[in-house]
Amino acid sequence: MPYSEYRPELMGSATLEPSGPVTAGSFQSFTLVYTAGEFGLDDTGSIKIGFRFATDFGPVQFDDPTAAGYTTIEASNGAKLEYRWEFKRNIRPWSRSLYIGVMKHFLAPGDTITIRFGDRRQGSPGIRMQTFCEEEFEFRVFTDVIATYDYVAIPVSPKIKIAAGPGIEWLAVAPTLIRTGTPFKLCIKANDAWGNPSDQMNDRLHLSVEGTEVDGLVTTLTCQPGKFSAVADGLTLKEAGETVIVVRDDSGKVLCQSNPVRAIADAASQELVHFWGDTHGQSNETLGTNTAHEYFLFGRDRAFLDVMGHQGNDFQMTGSFWKNLNALTAEFDKPGKFVCIPGYEWSANTAVGGDRNVHYRREGETIHRSSHAQIADPTDMVDEETDAHTADHLFEKLKGKDCVVMAHVGGRYADITYAHDEVLETAVEVHSDWGTFEWIVRDAFDKGFRVGIVANSDGHKGRPGASYPGASFFGSQGGLTCFLAPRLDRDAIFNAMRRRHHYATTGNRMLLDVSVTTNNNSALQLPGGSTGTAETVMVRKLIMGDIAQVTDETVELQVSALGSAPIERLDIFSGPQLIETIRPHAVGELGRRVRVTMEGAEYRGRARTTVWDGSLRVNGNSIERAEMFNNWNLDRGIGSQSQDALSWKAVTTGNTCGIDLWLEEEKRGDIEIETNHVSMRLPIADIGIEDSVFEAGGLDRLLKLYRLPNLPQEHRLEHRMSVRVADNGDSPVFVRVTQIDGHKAWSSPIYLYR
Repeated sequence: MPYSEYRPELMGSATLEPSGPVTAGSFQSFTLVYTAGEFGLDDTGSIKIGFRFATDFGPVQFDDPTAAGYTTIEASNGAKLEYRWEFKRNIRPWSRSLYIGVMKHFLAPGDTITIRFGDRRQGSPGIRMQTFCEEEFEFRVFTDVIATYDYVAIPVSPKIKIAAGPGIEWLAVAPTLIRTGTPFKLCIKANDAWGNPSDQMNDRLHLSVEGTEVDGLVTTLTCQPGKFSAVADGLTLKEAGETVIVVRDDSGKVLCQSNPVRAIADAASQELVHFWGDTHGQSNETLGTNTAHEYFLFGRDRAFLDVMGHQGNDFQMTGSFWKNLNALTAEFDKPGKFVCIPGYEWSANTAVGGDRNVHYRREGETIHRSSHAQIADPTDMVDEETDAHTADHLFEKLKGKDCVVMAHVGGRYADITYAHDEVLETAVEVHSDWGTFEWIVRDAFDKGFRVGIVANSDGHKGRPGASYPGASFFGSQGGLTCFLAPRLDRDAIFNAMRRRHHYATTGNRMLLDVSVTTNNNSALQLPGGSTGTAETVMVRKLIMGDIAQVTDETVELQVSALGSAPIERLDIFSGPQLIETIRPHAVGELGRRVRVTMEGAEYRGRARTTVWDGSLRVNGNSIERAEMFNNWNLDRGIGSQSQDALSWKAVTTGNTCGIDLWLEEEKRGDIEIETNHVSMRLPIADIGIEDSVFEAGGLDRLLKLYRLPNLPQEHRLEHRMSVRVADNGDSPVFVRVTQIDGHKAWSSPIYLYR
């Protein structure tokens, strides 16, 4: 790392009490003692206690001794100290830091600085620990003992283990689309309050089926302490159909149910089935949490993924780690069981193209870095001539290589209008931990690009495939991509990527099928692999991701959605234009339930988070019940509430959150809402099935109100319609499905042209 390495053994030492394991998200009190080394610590010198970028430890505060995070700092010799908690004032990955400067005095060798994080002596509950698990959570101590602002890390900094708490939310995960007779497994886990799989469960689970019979399913399954999941393996559906597996406790209470499972009859094993992946995240070798080995283990064994990739920032990816990462992907990749893909994140500034995910089909390929900004090892600089400092140069370097590229929005965002390669860049990432970014899909349509739609976590918290934002500035759960492929191996998954045969979700496992039927033969383009030489075949059925020349003026679109929760609506698009919205309920089914949604972002860049803290009041009516959805942070949500009013705290980062109200009277009175972006008043009788929309500035920032049935039940939505094909240019037909729980899915477009 780019810190000074001058004589660290002379820079002092640090101890931490207590040093045992702690529960994620719990309140604790720690005493860290820094002891000055042989140089002492000079007047105006300083130390920093650094924490990794992704952490949501704290925050530290010095003003209220009765509040959470209260921290005290004192020098053993009475030296005056200046200190502040800094969000991003240290070299990454140790971005969060506590700065402590020595003013008008100095520390002699052996003098100490004592830091009490979460000092409880005056009533503070302590400081909240990081909300996600980490084997070695480090209080990284940096020293500037010569007062040059050139920091040196001490040789050994204090570390503790952060473990999961008791499970409170049960989840059951199964495949979504399989072949009859093909064995599959059901995986059950219980997450703690912050989304960490718990190993503290000791429960007997009772399993039953709603739908097609599942052969091999046991009636009971036991979660054992020390285990993070319970697995029922060797299950099959011998007949075509759909099923859901319900999980109950000893009392008969339903704990959870699996996502829907559909089996198709396919004796030749040629039809496409579903494999779920998260190909975008990092470990602590770059900016993430836990090691790359632990990263892959979590995704495979605790998030139950079929497909994984690793995307460390290229300017931190040393040659030795790249070699180690390639060894790991080769080790974890097991055709038929688990696909593990080598790759990296090309992490250039947005001005020269922005972030891209590079996925290689094989190990041993070259990293074409955007820069070497944080690679201190001079042996890694010999590859400078292979670097690509701009996006167009990246595509030049990758031309002819066996890889695919995806454009994504993280801290930096991809500017696909700056550069794009129609062969290499197969998709854009519409959703991740960072939020929802439908605007990048619109950018592609505006330029006439033909890209698929994916979602991943871009996770930094060591939870790929099951990535929750915790208490940090991340505003949403990480996404998943469902790949449509005939089998589970790299060749099949890469073919799915190149043909855009995939759909994206916000982390749910909805079953989605989108296709187009033509009256006359259509010329379907087949990708030419790394060469880009395409072939065509004549067909009359097209699926998501296909590109085809059609002779028909109109085609028939078929959509089948089977939600992991009841479905709220289906939006159908031709390019950026919304052409129809379908709901599984009619006006006559609406009840006393009013939904208030908040969505959008400040702008495209890093500080996109929009704060939606606000309040509402109903006049001439009463609130029987109120619930928040898509609120991923336990510190936010509904606050004060009375019979006619409530307040809340919420954020969005391009995604959607909101509040459901069950009113005493269906149409009486009016509703007032106050936020820092929207102030509005509306008669409750005017709230119907269609959205009442209030513009809120920013980027796609809106407040909406509409009415729902009191208790929606419909998980299934089937729809057929005729869609017109434009006379000139592409007609990219795709859908977005929204569930009642706020989760969404997007199909990759079917690109039709005359």
